[in-house]
Amino acid sequence: MKDEKFNNRRQAMGRIGAFGMTGLFGFGSPSAASGASSAVGKAENTATPAAPMPASAAGSCILIPSETAGPYPLLALLGNSAMVRKDIREGKAGIPLTLVLKVQDVNRACRPITNAAVYIWHCDKDGGYSGYSNPDNGSHAGETYLRGIQLSDANGEVSFTTIFPGWYQGRITHIHFQIYLNDNLDARATATSQLAFPQKITRAVYDTPLYRNRGQNTTVADFSEDGIFSDGAAYQIAAVSGDPAQSLRATLTVGISG
Repeated sequence: MKDEKFNNRRQAMGRIGAFGMTGLFGFGSPSAASGASSAVGKAENTATPAAPMPASAAGSCILIPSETAGPYPLLALLGNSAMVRKDIREGKAGIPLTLVLKVQDVNRACRPITNAAVYIWHCDKDGGYSGYSNPDNGSHAGETYLRGIQLSDANGEVSFTTIFPGWYQGRITHIHFQIYLNDNLDARATATSQLAFPQKITRAVYDTPLYRNRGQNTTVADFSEDGIFSDGAAYQIAAVSGDPAQSLRATLTVGISG
């Protein structure tokens, strides 16, 4: 069964270059896991973050540090063509956020990487992830909000329309992402990491009426107290522009070894 699953994924990913944005992934049923870890912070901290890498000798881009995918990746959605979408909000309330990831090859003078499948996911403004139900996460089994896949263009860029994430106990506000290259068809992501936001921006968002009921994240005061980013987050903090009370744009350059 494992080999069959990998073969199915291999065939699905292999269609990326041939079909562009239509029918990239075979239809599949999103699986909802009801038995995710009840200790979210502990579950996300089981992997040791890789130390930031130096700049490539051939360019100035940086290899993105590897991070855990956490307890709520819902990787079954990689087989669902409906997840190939720009707007991932599904009606979720929050400060609008345009997220742009720029995928570059650290081994080739920071050349943009085209046709990379980029999967992102994050929690809603109240800290809940779609697709899972448990006491810590809430009841969201069978849901797919705030998850999506895009293909990088000729500039190596993908863009998602989403909302500014909320927070949950033990973690700095963040967004998860994985990158799959066309020639990496063995069901393993070339890169798995997380991005964060400047704390000044995050605090300003959480002071707005949409987020005020939940308030500021008092469980983690700074990056140094976060189990994922405590070893350094310089290469994972997005550049953010816009008005925290209206809409924001966040951009992160993601260097990978292509």
